[in-house]
Amino acid sequence: MLKTALRNVLAHKARLLMTTLAVLLGVAFVSGTLVFTATLSEAFQRSSEKGLTHVDLAVQPDGDTDAAETGPGDADDLGQDLLDATAALPGVASATGEVSGFAALADKDGDLVGAGWDTRGANYYAGTEGTGTDARHPLTEGRAPQAAGEIALDSATAERTGYRIGDTARVSVDGPVREETVTGIFTTEDGAVAAGGSLVLFDTATAQELFTAPGEYSRITLQAADGATQQDLKDAVAPLLPEDAEAITGQQLAADQAEEIEQQTSGMRTALLAFAGISLFVGVFIIANTFTMLVAQRTRELALLRAVGASRRQVTRSVLIEALVVGTVAGVTGFAAGIGIAAGLRSLMDAFDVTVPEGPLIVDGTAVLASLIVGIVVTVLAAYLPARRAAKIPPVAAMSSIHAAPTARRMVVRTTIGAVVALGGGALVVAGIGSGDKGATMGLGAALLVIGVFILTPLLSRPVIAAAAPLLRLFGVSGKLARRNAVRNPRRTAATASALMIGLTLITGITVIADSMAKSIDKMATESLRSDYVVSMANFSPLSPEVEETLAARPEVTDITGLSMSPALIADESDERYLTGVNGAAIGELTNLDFEAGSFEGLDGENAVVDTDTAEDLGLGLGDTFPVRYEDGTDGSLTVSGLYEGNEMIRGVILDDAALDPHMERVTDFQVMLRTADGASEEARSALEAALGDNPAVLVQDKEDVSEDIAFMFTLLLNMLYALLGMAVIVAVLGVINTLAMSVFERRQEIGMLRAIGLERRGTKRMVRLESVVIALFGGVLGVGLGVFFGWAVGEMLRDYLTTYELVLPWGRMAVFLGLAALVGVLAALWPARRAARLNMLEAIKAE
Repeated sequence: MLKTALRNVLAHKARLLMTTLAVLLGVAFVSGTLVFTATLSEAFQRSSEKGLTHVDLAVQPDGDTDAAETGPGDADDLGQDLLDATAALPGVASATGEVSGFAALADKDGDLVGAGWDTRGANYYAGTEGTGTDARHPLTEGRAPQAAGEIALDSATAERTGYRIGDTARVSVDGPVREETVTGIFTTEDGAVAAGGSLVLFDTATAQELFTAPGEYSRITLQAADGATQQDLKDAVAPLLPEDAEAITGQQLAADQAEEIEQQTSGMRTALLAFAGISLFVGVFIIANTFTMLVAQRTRELALLRAVGASRRQVTRSVLIEALVVGTVAGVTGFAAGIGIAAGLRSLMDAFDVTVPEGPLIVDGTAVLASLIVGIVVTVLAAYLPARRAAKIPPVAAMSSIHAAPTARRMVVRTTIGAVVALGGGALVVAGIGSGDKGATMGLGAALLVIGVFILTPLLSRPVIAAAAPLLRLFGVSGKLARRNAVRNPRRTAATASALMIGLTLITGITVIADSMAKSIDKMATESLRSDYVVSMANFSPLSPEVEETLAARPEVTDITGLSMSPALIADESDERYLTGVNGAAIGELTNLDFEAGSFEGLDGENAVVDTDTAEDLGLGLGDTFPVRYEDGTDGSLTVSGLYEGNEMIRGVILDDAALDPHMERVTDFQVMLRTADGASEEARSALEAALGDNPAVLVQDKEDVSEDIAFMFTLLLNMLYALLGMAVIVAVLGVINTLAMSVFERRQEIGMLRAIGLERRGTKRMVRLESVVIALFGGVLGVGLGVFFGWAVGEMLRDYLTTYELVLPWGRMAVFLGLAALVGVLAALWPARRAARLNMLEAIKAE
């Protein structure tokens, strides 16, 4: 039986090719994901470890400090006294005070260099006397910055921007533009710089003024002297630690960074593996369909084996051996293709200026084992039911080439089971809308509904395909034959269409959700804001109050407010909430919020307006007074002067900034809203940008810009998801090709007869193509329908969190999806149609 199975694989290698390709693509996605994420993780980890070369112990703020005990804003006491004390400890070779924060650098064309967290500023620590060197940042040219107005740049940033010693560079930390002279260029092993970021160094006093406070450090690092261990340093430093600080060894820092990197890449890995799983799930239909058709075509052969003594177990085993061979070949080749995919993804990141630290591709045992297991297990499991069906062929079937077709009773049982599963799944999806279990019920219901629809597809295929009959009649005999061929074997048609259905279900559902979310957030932005412009940092870091002051002085600005945020303990709660400070006299003119009671009119002094959800949580009503502990630890009280309907843009406790600012450690705004006399215009925007020094780190956006940003984010996300789901669609296309090719093979006698009685080659090709288009459109209709249903359900669940949510059905895109399904049918039929048209009539007629 082993020899028989291997000979069958070789005899049907052309028919098994598409199955192998389907599994290969899924396995390649899995192995490529594992290799790519392992490579990223290893590269960033090595880069981070290099950055800790000079760190044996780090003293830094304790992130676990209880705010209820210390006050929300108790400052971390990492001052000069602590630095001097730790430097004097036995076993300490050197101590370094580190200061860091966001610093945007403009290139010579005025464009921002880098973006977000990787655009950083820090201090060049030259020792207590200011005459030493910083081992973290060895200089290659020039000298270290020594006073305000001087900076040093990392060598990679200097190279890509073209800055040289003596050049003037424009830098922005919190809004205002600073003109700085480049005095030095240095090298660094900082992991963020190795990943494509930029680093600007200031002298320590300037860095403290910009990022912390005079005499305060973000972190203190120690290097051990010869003979001292990291634990020795930790024990020696322990008595000196402030209450809200902790000491961490260099080894622990490296371990923590490795864990953080692992967590960052695990989300990417999980997402990519999910799409790989979808591709493999689609591939299951192809594998099952392929082996079902192979078994049907070899009915006489298998029955003859039974007649000469082969047992059911042996027949089952022979089919599973064929699947094992196919799965092994697909697993090995898919693994090799996955390595190529990982290398390609890394190159793609470089092409999009997403720099990854240097390092080799990491191909570990996990990727190898996963590829083989996935390829073999998926293929064997998918072939199990066809194998069992093959074993049940009675020996008497050897006398005839016709095996018993599914009985009416079996179809009734299948339809009943499918209806129960589908209705149960649909009910769970609807129940999941208000269940509050973060989508678990809805996810289970969605899976059951898809399975139920799959079980019902043989029943659904006849009426749906029958609806296309009027169009098919336009193609004459070829159209009629195509319709009959499509419904001749409902199970085969259902399995083929289901593969495409799954891909289009996901694509349609995601499109509905994304378009609805974009519309809803756009609606919220435009309806809740009356301001003409919103000003913020490009990476949404805090703005200096100087920005509001500068813009307020412009003659065209009529109303303006900065929005500041400060942590606080409210109404004796143990968890922090944020207070929002605004210009109480202007906020009413710049927002359009619905008030349940009160208004912005009385927002001054110790009054505050509170959104209704927060008020309900705290048990507050109009006129109530509640205690508050501010950021600086002082206690006070506020009186509710208004209750408003909050949204994702504006919510929480709002008070006048004159009451909040005195309690903030650093007074900053997260954005500034303003109105101009003549409304939004290019002239007004240009004037505002010029007033801020044409700063590339600051965004001046009107409502249309905000909407475009929202649309861009969702479009970018959609395109990424389309690209990933495209893998599942490609696998589905292979399934259609495979089904048609094997269908042509088993109908070659019939096609020969049609050709003999006058059907031209062109008509034969048209018949196969139309059959393919009908099957593809059948899957497309089911996929779009399910996708709309799932999109609606998820949207209803989101409505509790997004008050402006509005269902948007992208009719144009859905039409495009159906058009693409038809195109898939046309493309998939090219080879099978050509093969059918080129059959030799006489050989086909006499074929058994």
